Amino acid sequence: MKRVTLRQLRIFDAVARHLSFSRAAEELHLTQPAVSMQIKQIEQTAGQPLLEHPGKKIFLTEAGRALLGHARVVLRELEEAQQSLAALQGVNQGTLDITLISTAKYFAPRFLAQFCDLYPGVKLKLAVNNRAQLLQRLRDNEIDLAIMGHPPQGLGIVAEPFARNPHAIIACPNHPLARKRRIPFKALSRENFLVREPGSGTRMLMERAFRDRGMSVNATMEISSDETIKQAAMAGMGLGFLSLHTVELELQTGRLVMLDVVEMPIMRKWYIVHGKDKRLSPVTRAFREFLLTRAASALLSTDRIKAAAGLGKPAIRRAYGQA
Repeated sequence: MKRVTLRQLRIFDAVARHLSFSRAAEELHLTQPAVSMQIKQIEQTAGQPLLEHPGKKIFLTEAGRALLGHARVVLRELEEAQQSLAALQGVNQGTLDITLISTAKYFAPRFLAQFCDLYPGVKLKLAVNNRAQLLQRLRDNEIDLAIMGHPPQGLGIVAEPFARNPHAIIACPNHPLARKRRIPFKALSRENFLVREPGSGTRMLMERAFRDRGMSVNATMEISSDETIKQAAMAGMGLGFLSLHTVELELQTGRLVMLDVVEMPIMRKWYIVHGKDKRLSPVTRAFREFLLTRAASALLSTDRIKAAAGLGKPAIRRAYGQA
């Protein structure tokens, strides 16, 4: 493998991540034939196939999986070397590589924008994954920092809470429960719910809340994104259980309402996460400190509290952990 170049390793890594020549080409700003040619050259050097093409799908061979592990080590070492050199020029010269759980995309960009305003020379590399994808990337040591709401156990990670994360039942404004106050939790057993996919942190929290009260969720539709759940709830297709940070705009504009359910909202936390043995660059350390010191107060500002308008002061205090 002496003749394999760093450029070829980057191409192979992109193809392996996307399992698609066309998507890898799009990411790398190359043509698809150029990507295919580079993969063929790597396979010729390796002396065996690295990819399989049964039908239209692409799979890694055993040799491909082995090479991918080594390729990612090399690429990570190169990135860390570049970060170390950039550190000699100060925080303003590095790359902030961060991954968001899909729910965090509704608030995290405002903090990223503020950070980049402070350090305009920082290059931002941002990914948004669902929980299963994010956990796999943590296992593979591909993530510098991640923002998530339900950190895993036993993966050798450091998870630091930085803000409250209230979850509540949301509905369209003309739902029969929308105007009621102090709704008993047991009344929810008769309602149709729009739920996230299995493995989602939001779904696990919802199912646990019902299970702890001796109830089960009447899931009439399984949806893989918060955005689609919001649209379906606005259309009157059922109730949703979501982080309030994902529905701020809809609550403020009256397109959705938060039901005043006894024992709710359920309060959890947002976490900033990284591998225990991960060497954080100066830029990564700076953003971590920025988030830990500024995010909590910003997410609980007066404007955010107004998002729960119409429920009365007790419900607002419960929603934002001020009771």
